[in-house]
Amino acid sequence: MPQPPRQAHALALLLAVPTLLACMAASSGPDGATPRRTQTGTAPGTASQVANDVGGCQVFPQHNYWNTKVDNLDVDDHSAAWLSHMSPDSFLHPDFGKSFGEQPVPYGIPITIVDDGHARVPVQFHYGRESDPGPYPLGDDTKIEGGAHSKGDRHALVVDSDSCELFEVWHTQQRADGWHGGSGAIWDLHSNKLRKDGWTSADAAGLPILAGLLRYDEVEVDGMVTHAIRFTTDETQTAHIWPARHDAGSTGNPNFPPMGARFRLKAGFSTAGYRADTVVILDAMKEYGLVLADNGSPWYFQGTADRHWPNALLDELKTIPASAFEAVDTGPMEVHPNSGRAHQ
Repeated sequence: MPQPPRQAHALALLLAVPTLLACMAASSGPDGATPRRTQTGTAPGTASQVANDVGGCQVFPQHNYWNTKVDNLDVDDHSAAWLSHMSPDSFLHPDFGKSFGEQPVPYGIPITIVDDGHARVPVQFHYGRESDPGPYPLGDDTKIEGGAHSKGDRHALVVDSDSCELFEVWHTQQRADGWHGGSGAIWDLHSNKLRKDGWTSADAAGLPILAGLLRYDEVEVDGMVTHAIRFTTDETQTAHIWPARHDAGSTGNPNFPPMGARFRLKAGFSTAGYRADTVVILDAMKEYGLVLADNGSPWYFQGTADRHWPNALLDELKTIPASAFEAVDTGPMEVHPNSGRAHQ
């Protein structure tokens, strides 16, 4: 192929400088913000190598707490004590999958994608002092956990694909006088900013649900999960640790886990013989771990409401013992108490 003269090379480099500077400026922002659809080539053991994308929006910056690996962190000093109060003889339980007729929609937490053209409505919150006032893009198209008439948590997760805003509501309900919720939170997916300390969200820990939600597409289509996974246990401390902002525990005993505690599958746990999609999830549990975000049944972890989840996958996950996990010391990750950005 003919080569351009040296002058052309020099001119091309000069023309490229503004573009390179613009890209460098766009790669970060206030509080470590990153633009959507971002991918990175960071080394293993640091931030995610593949963008965690929903509706065309990256789910929080690449170096956010949720998107940072914990496989190289030390075991927390409280690990054994915490695990001893989390049904240590139990097993993992995927809290999602086919409903088999018990309810009108699949088990799991659904995600609704909207754009800037969607109408936004006011929501009346039971915990109004700790909820973002909105308005929220809710409507007849909003998918609600368990269905609109469910007696459960009725979480609603809505992503505006234009503004990359995340709206989450707990106990979502539409009545004759409008929309109601137990509590609600609005997140800028470009930002690492946390909620006010002491505030709940649509989750007891005051954290975003979407960030830790296991999605069918990433497991069965992408074959890679690059974020931590949300899970629950039955009894927690009346305390929370970074980046959690709220707690709903019943005991001051430090031997019980606080909201925000992070656990990982032990590196020595063998994944030989498991299905490929099971290994995708187990690898994520080793690298990114699980984040304690709510009170509920021990070792229940959440995924999207999708009837395509394979039963064989769910059955295998139910064989993973709680004893195969350990708590990790996330203290070294914290950059600032009011930021979700994590040291790499």
